Amino acid sequence: MTQDSNIGEQSLSKLAELAISSQLDQADELKVEIKTDLLKLIQGKLDSVVMTGEGVVMQQDLRAEAVNIQTGAVAIDPLKLVMGTFEFKEAVDANAQVLLTEGNLNRVLSSDFLRSKMTGLKIKLQGELRLVQIQQVAVRLPEAGKMLLEVEMLLPDTQELKQFSAVAVPSLADQGQRIAIEILSAECQGISLDFATALFEEIVALLDLRNLDMGGFSMQLKDLDVQVGQLLLRGQAVMEQGALQQS
Repeated sequence: MTQDSNIGEQSLSKLAELAISSQLDQADELKVEIKTDLLKLIQGKLDSVVMTGEGVVMQQDLRAEAVNIQTGAVAIDPLKLVMGTFEFKEAVDANAQVLLTEGNLNRVLSSDFLRSKMTGLKIKLQGELRLVQIQQVAVRLPEAGKMLLEVEMLLPDTQELKQFSAVAVPSLADQGQRIAIEILSAECQGISLDFATALFEEIVALLDLRNLDMGGFSMQLKDLDVQVGQLLLRGQAVMEQGALQQS
């Protein structure tokens, strides 16, 4: 690799970092590494783009502990580079990994956005809707492959305060857009297991994986790996044309 090519890659990588940063609410650390050579760069061709980030905040206060996105060959607009703008000429497919910790998940569940949705949940059970107000909710990842959910809730129609916890195995559903669960065991205080299951599914549904989307970037999950204290998501990312255009 020539010195000019190395300098070109570094400059281009820095420009891409600034463009990506403008699409995020926050990132503790962000790094972009671009591979190409001078001739390809003049033609607007890149061999690959690799983005790694730590403490990346996406939509609805969803903070990812770590993010890794890797593309193959991509095309950019060389004329816009002259004006200091990094922009894809067409949509780009990439492999992506997102690491979420227990803390990340519970931060989302305690956010104002989700708490407002949990104040008036309607749970359908045996054809009847019941109103539920979630007071507290916490997710634990105590062992590989399993999720523990602990909930305290109020039933407004009776003013009863109820608690339940359940251990479940999560999986992906709806083509990687939603987490589905299979309950293995549950401890319920004055509510049926069917009701607890329906409530559990409703809460998990609030963790809509489309919150991983950001401006011009979306992710379709292919694999979900529950580890002790953390959740690793793997999938296919799509960056739309112009997705890295700096705002």
